[in-house]
Amino acid sequence: MTTPHERRPTPSDAELMLATAAGNMGAFEQLVFRYQAAAWNAAYRFLGDAAEAEDIAQQAFLNILQAAERYEPSASFRTYLYRVVTRLCIDRSRKKQPVYTDDLSARATPGSSPADAAERGERDDAVRAALARLPDRQRMAVVLRYYEGLSGPEIAAAMGASVKAIERLLARARSGLEQDLADFLGK
Repeated sequence: MTTPHERRPTPSDAELMLATAAGNMGAFEQLVFRYQAAAWNAAYRFLGDAAEAEDIAQQAFLNILQAAERYEPSASFRTYLYRVVTRLCIDRSRKKQPVYTDDLSARATPGSSPADAAERGERDDAVRAALARLPDRQRMAVVLRYYEGLSGPEIAAAMGASVKAIERLLARARSGLEQDLADFLGK
């Protein structure tokens, strides 16, 4: 028996997915709570549109719920989620060009001058535009590595590729970004 002050161990993602497969919607809600921001962030970084990112995040969780019985507990849920988000983003990207909807006021930080915010905004715009010009798979590899912090093996699992293929994608993406941003960077 547990006392009111004892905490139950937090269930793992795999335990929550198994419970979801058994029909426990509370378990699924916990997964959504844990990972909704990560799914939205990856989709937003890839597509550049907040509403599109919200749609992708919702669709990703719906797809995961519908396929809960097929989830392999040996696979990392985080990697599985990014794989679903990656596929949805690439599919959406093929249908539409990315449109970035940031506004300058969102870039201001306390204590920064309007000139600093404008300069940061120009840099961010240049990086976003260069990122949007990358091929889809390179763009997603960059998003997962540099914005979401995934390792090479995690990206490989999320994108269904080998670690070497991801390393090559990232190298080509870095080269493309460097060339695209050369004028901005003064190179």
